[in-house]
Amino acid sequence: MTHHLVSEQAKQQSTVRPWLHPERLARYVDPLPKPEPLVAKETRPHPHKPGGQVAYHRIAMRRVDVKVHRDLPPTSIWSYGSTAPGPTIEARKGEPMMIEWVNELPEKHFLPVDHTLCGAGKDLPEVRTAVHVHGARVEADSDGYPEDWSVSGQSKTAFYPMEQDAATLWYHDHAMGIERLNQYAGLFGFFLVRDTEEDALNLPRGKYEIPLAISDRLFYADGGLHYPDSGDPEAPWVSEVYGDVILANGVIWPYLDVEPRLYRIRLLNASNSRTYFFSLSNGHAFHQIGTDQGLLAAPVEMKQLMLAPAERADLLIDFSSLAGTKFVLQDGKLEILQFRVAETANTAKTQASGMPTLLRHIEPIAESSAVRTRSFTLNEYMDPKTRLMLMLLNGQYWHDPVTEKPLLDSVEIWSLINTTQDVHPIHLHLVRFQILDRLPFDVDTFLNNKQLNYLGSAAPPEPNERGWKDTVKAHPETVTRIIVPFQGYAGRYVWHCHLLEHAAREMMRPFEVVSATHKA
Repeated sequence: MTHHLVSEQAKQQSTVRPWLHPERLARYVDPLPKPEPLVAKETRPHPHKPGGQVAYHRIAMRRVDVKVHRDLPPTSIWSYGSTAPGPTIEARKGEPMMIEWVNELPEKHFLPVDHTLCGAGKDLPEVRTAVHVHGARVEADSDGYPEDWSVSGQSKTAFYPMEQDAATLWYHDHAMGIERLNQYAGLFGFFLVRDTEEDALNLPRGKYEIPLAISDRLFYADGGLHYPDSGDPEAPWVSEVYGDVILANGVIWPYLDVEPRLYRIRLLNASNSRTYFFSLSNGHAFHQIGTDQGLLAAPVEMKQLMLAPAERADLLIDFSSLAGTKFVLQDGKLEILQFRVAETANTAKTQASGMPTLLRHIEPIAESSAVRTRSFTLNEYMDPKTRLMLMLLNGQYWHDPVTEKPLLDSVEIWSLINTTQDVHPIHLHLVRFQILDRLPFDVDTFLNNKQLNYLGSAAPPEPNERGWKDTVKAHPETVTRIIVPFQGYAGRYVWHCHLLEHAAREMMRPFEVVSATHKA
């Protein structure tokens, strides 16, 4: 797969609008912004309980100018509110909320729309939004279905029951055919769910809890955001996008002042395509305490963390032995964020419990509980008519008839057969699941005669994956098995690759959860 990272030669040849040369920027001159928590100030009638009230937010999507670096002019982006990432939505289990998502964006996109993509035809409005709270258990009409979009001047009100455990969720755009552009433009933010079981652990809170969204981007020298294209104005889609700068909470190379004590870092990979291998430059270990859908059973000590697009990791970093030092959060040789540890802590105000030993009971789902096993291929094709790349799930297009109709409250095993050389982060809406195992296989034999010849024994999930997930890394030439309880609501939802350029090229399919009165 071609990586569309702009070369130095291309930058030198550009005479119309010069590229940013990030190596010329000073590092660690801007403080890390912390997305402000959004606290509901209004209520609305509960949609399902007469006389009841629920918290209400009104969040507008609009064009704003933000500073991504001290030495660059403001960058024009799209955001929820006035910052990127958008405000952090605070939610609690058992306390439902309503959010009115308001589209106040311009009517014309500032990034290259490809009208050949499914759902992005020239007969449709160029700017559309559909907000998806990634990881939320919601009714289908509040999930942000890709075709359930709003245009400028419209709004969509969604109801979030909050009948789910504490977890690091996030929200982002999901409009069909342009999701990759809208998220790249800045439409994403954190959605943190809390509960009493997590409260009892006395984890770091307030200024000692840091939501940290990592994303890579390309810029012009004037601060403008650049999204690469194929060179064909009629079909500008590219297969993957890799920026030459990495932003932390929307800033290039920021720093974070910390005290020598325990911190909680809620880490999100908000990039379109890039998978990160996070580590600390001083070799210091950290502990992962949670994954996409909440706490692990116990902390997992790590020195490197692999995080694919849309995955989250809940981390504890103990700075108490590092007083007076500076070091960097990095991805290989790419520097992201500098930590500056103070000489002393304000112990009178920063007391917190130490590293917990147990977090939450997680009962493994027995394979015997599955009523059905389904197998899906992850494929890349060259379209013989258009000569364009297609990425499909089980060889099916988005508008093909729905073939997966799991029964509400049933359990299924899904086997993801990755015939490609890419790591595909596969996300299922509505549900949470557990990873069973991964098995390498002979791809040539499979493609030639559809036989699965395994090349070794099954590998269990990594220790930091042994919790509840909503996005799983499907490794190349590997069968990844997940076990999925289809709990929540009946209705039509989506599953897809979260490499956004792949999803745009139809690596996305609907599935329909049916009630017990229907046959799966």
